[in-house]
Amino acid sequence: MDINFPLILVVLTFATGIIWLGDRLFLRPKREAAWEASGGAAVASGGSAGASDEQAGPPEPYLVDLSRSFFPVLAIVLVLRSFLIEPFQIPSGSMLPTLEVGDFILVNKYAYGLRLPVAGTKVVDIGDPERGDIMVFRYPQDGTTNYIKRVVGLPGDRIGYRNKELFINGERVSTRFVANLPPYEMLEEQLGDVEHLIYRDLGARTGVGEGEWIVPDGHYFMMGDNRDNSNDSRFWGMVPDDMVVGKAFLIWMQWPSITSLPSFDRVGSID
Repeated sequence: MDINFPLILVVLTFATGIIWLGDRLFLRPKREAAWEASGGAAVASGGSAGASDEQAGPPEPYLVDLSRSFFPVLAIVLVLRSFLIEPFQIPSGSMLPTLEVGDFILVNKYAYGLRLPVAGTKVVDIGDPERGDIMVFRYPQDGTTNYIKRVVGLPGDRIGYRNKELFINGERVSTRFVANLPPYEMLEEQLGDVEHLIYRDLGARTGVGEGEWIVPDGHYFMMGDNRDNSNDSRFWGMVPDDMVVGKAFLIWMQWPSITSLPSFDRVGSID
């Protein structure tokens, strides 16, 4: 079962905030009044200097003390993760050779507009995905699993894929042979202003994932750079705008498994 971390973070932030604020506005004044009425303040001031520092008021309930400590931390994490930057780890080879299994990446959450956490509704329009961007989004089939692919089709585009060739609005996308790296063939592809590398599996049969699609308004056609080994829009359709998470822009670490050591050899911007 997938853990919905954004939802848990929102719930914890609001819960600790409500407990802390409710205590400060309603319960704490009553507690302090009862403390003073019982002579607690006089006892505290009549003790030693150390006791005065420690007994300046009635003790806070454990839950209130915990909420007061955790609320600022949770609130900062929520703002950073929801509106600014979020880290992800690449779990599969669908974006080879651009992204490798175990790459830790940073995703710009505000590049495509500020969105409400969990719901994904855009509240401030800053920009839209552009052809060639590497974008993180929620898998449309379940709405929770994070996927990462490259933006190939924009709203209104006609996308075609046949004989392992990509077509946009009737024109074949330009590619240039780079190297044979069995079992792959490496090519350089030009998507708009973006030049990037892709893999074709030399052993994969043609005909898989072929077809032609019209991208509806408010949707995007996504494809992996590892063209013959990517579960993408060719198989499950378009990504609606409210499923967009953000734009991947930086590799900051490579750590493929817990049994290996992390590496920083691949640190750099993502093309």
